[in-house]
Amino acid sequence: MNILDHLKKKNFKRFTLFFVVAFVFLIFSKLSNDYKQTIKLKVNLVNVDDEILLKKDSTNYIQAYVEAKGFSLMPFMFNNSKELEVDAKSEVTLKSQNFVFDVLKHKYLIESQLGSAYEVISIMPDTLLIAYSKRASKTVPVRFKKAINYAVGYDLKGEFSFNIDSVKVVGSLEEVDKIDSVTTEALVLNDIKSDIKHIVRLDISDYDHIDVFPKSLEVTGNVTRFTEGIIEVPIVITNQPENITINYFPKAVTLSYYVDLENYDAIKALDFKVECDYAELEENQTFLIPKVVKKPDFIKHVNIKQKQIDFIEL
Repeated sequence: MNILDHLKKKNFKRFTLFFVVAFVFLIFSKLSNDYKQTIKLKVNLVNVDDEILLKKDSTNYIQAYVEAKGFSLMPFMFNNSKELEVDAKSEVTLKSQNFVFDVLKHKYLIESQLGSAYEVISIMPDTLLIAYSKRASKTVPVRFKKAINYAVGYDLKGEFSFNIDSVKVVGSLEEVDKIDSVTTEALVLNDIKSDIKHIVRLDISDYDHIDVFPKSLEVTGNVTRFTEGIIEVPIVITNQPENITINYFPKAVTLSYYVDLENYDAIKALDFKVECDYAELEENQTFLIPKVVKKPDFIKHVNIKQKQIDFIEL
C-alpha cells in the first residue's frame, strides 16, 4: 500500500511538472506572436518657459495604434498609457492660449520614444492643442541673508561668491509688481575655520502664489587665518578755507585692522588715507573727526585709535 501511494505521488509530481512546463511553453509561444493594440500617449511638455502655466486637461493624449510582440505589450496589460516628452522650444508651435503639436509631422518622435519593438500603424489626432495661460514675470536681484560666526583667528577672505545674482519671479501681475528683490533663507554657521560651500534656498514665504526660478543658489567663500595689524597713517585736512590757518594734533593716527596672513607683510601706510573734513565742523567745535577714506579691499575691521583731532586757529 505504501509503495502504491509512493508511485501515485511520484506520478502526480511528474504530471504537475509536465503541466507547468507545457503551460510555460504555451505562454512563451503566445507572447512570441505579433499583436495589435492601442496605446494612450500622454503628452508631457518639457523645456517650458517659467511663466507658462499649462492647464490640466484630460484631452492631452495621443492614441497610437501599434503592432508588437506580446512580450513588448505586456507592460500595457494593466495600464495602457505611456508618457511622451515633447520639447516646447522646438517641437510645438506657440499660438495664443495654445501650444500646437503636429502629431503626424512628429511621428518619428513617437516611434523613437516607444522603441524599435513597436511598429506604429496609425496615430490620432492629427494635431493636438495644449492649452496654457501666461503669468507675469520679471528678474530681480538676490540678497544673501547670513548669520556666520568664525572661529577665533579666522575670517572670510574677500567676498562671498554666488552662482547667480538674480532670479525670475513669476505670478500675478499685482504680486510681481510688489517684489524688488528676493532674500535667501538665513545661512547659519558657527565656529567656522574652513571654506564655505552651501546651497541656500530662496525665501518667498511672504508672498502668495509666487514662484521663483531658480529656487536656490550656491554660495562659496574662502575662509583663512587672520591676524591684527597696527600702522600709523598721517592725517589730511580737506575743505580748509584759504583764509584760515590751523594747527592740529596729532598729525598722524594709529589704525588697527584685521588682515589675512598671506597679505600681512604687504601692508604699507600708503595703502591707507585718513581725512578730517573741515567743512563738517559745527559751531564752537574744537576738534576734527578723522575718517578712513582709503584702505586695501582685502582688510577688515579698520579702527582709528584717536577718535578726535584737536586743533586751534592761528
